[in-house]
Amino acid sequence: QVQLVESGGGSVQPGGSLRLSCAATGSSFADEWMFWVRQAPGRGVEWITSAHVGRGTTTHSDLVKGRFTVSINKEKNIMYLQMNNLQIKDTAVYYCTRGDWQTVSSRGTQVTVSS
Repeated sequence: QVQLVESGGGSVQPGGSLRLSCAATGSSFADEWMFWVRQAPGRGVEWITSAHVGRGTTTHSDLVKGRFTVSINKEKNIMYLQMNNLQIKDTAVYYCTRGDWQTVSSRGTQVTVSS
């Protein structure tokens, strides 16, 4: 069974950049939708991006459009989230999910944006 492991989080100042990675262990990515979601303190899980492994189709939430970009390297079984022009409101734990964006089963990676 595929397990997903996120990495790449950290602390940056407003306007900074980070690149998150979501690596699959145990199996390869299936031909399905994969997602980045996030959860800020005291708030519910929020959808950020979708990417289809086979079709290469991507969509981004209006909250991050123009600043965040999702991509998938199928050979390496890694999904990336390039985050530019980070803002304080982007502070959250970021998770990758597969099949259903609301089903989070991984540990996530913390992103903190502060001045």
